[in-house]
Amino acid sequence: MDNLNIVVIEGTTRQERKSIHAARLVAGIGEKIAGVSITFVDPLEMTLPYNDGNDQINKIPEWLEINRRADAYFIITPEYNHSFPGSLKKLLDNDLGNYTHKPVALAGVSSSPWGGVRAVESLVNVVRELGMVATFKDVYFPKVDELFDQQGRLQDNAYVEAIEKSYQELIWMAKVLKQGRENTPPVELEKRKTEG
Repeated sequence: MDNLNIVVIEGTTRQERKSIHAARLVAGIGEKIAGVSITFVDPLEMTLPYNDGNDQINKIPEWLEINRRADAYFIITPEYNHSFPGSLKKLLDNDLGNYTHKPVALAGVSSSPWGGVRAVESLVNVVRELGMVATFKDVYFPKVDELFDQQGRLQDNAYVEAIEKSYQELIWMAKVLKQGRENTPPVELEKRKTEG
């Protein structure tokens, strides 16, 4: 069986972002899991469109290809004003055809004690509308300035176990949903066959 391709997404393009430390940690833990291939996506390395990205001329070819090959996603997002960054929304909106029936794990990052919970709550509605299936083992990184040192090293190893548990759920869902996508026609196709 081929490795599961999990796309780990850093959720912001801000220059002084601290969430990049959490995103790199999540990616690094994923890279140690047998049977998994990690694709790390940093939106700073992509040219995001200035408009909403839905016009065909504004599509990012490399992002479309990443999503076409993806089996699952792990999004790490900071919380900005009770929600997630616009750059993450632009990135996700740039492809509407390759997310369906793929699982996504979510992690929130914040300088507050809440750890980005409101960003994750906002993001659940978006990923659901895109056709993804959200897992229930969210990870939260509160007080991010204290959680990582200046070099981005984690100061509390208890978070490693939380990330590993989130991956366990994500991988289980990725295997089940991949089998379903490959072996069971979508409901719409089944309905068309019986009607016509």
